Amino acid sequence: MPRPQRHVFVCTQNRPPQHPRGSCASKGGTAVLQAFWAEQQKRQAYDQLSITYSGCLGPCDQGANVLVYPEAVMYRNVTDADVAEIFNSHLEGGVPVERLLAPQAVW
Repeated sequence: MPRPQRHVFVCTQNRPPQHPRGSCASKGGTAVLQAFWAEQQKRQAYDQLSITYSGCLGPCDQGANVLVYPEAVMYRNVTDADVAEIFNSHLEGGVPVERLLAPQAVW
């Protein structure tokens, strides 16, 4: 398997429902991860990128969170409906999706 051009980490951290930090799992993180995997399969992009579920990426109150390397771009409030746009604009086109970027104070 060749080295992927990008690596996408999708937070699927799960905490109890009343936890003060919340969790990406309760905000759709697992659905986002599944959407990334489905889009990767649809586009046959296995050699171009790796998609991995992760634990906490930090700003739990702004999840579901997605982190893309090597650019170190953090997306927040991502839904499964946003995944195709992230693929088109960023993962294939190299242009991050501005409306989903985590603020500089967060990342």
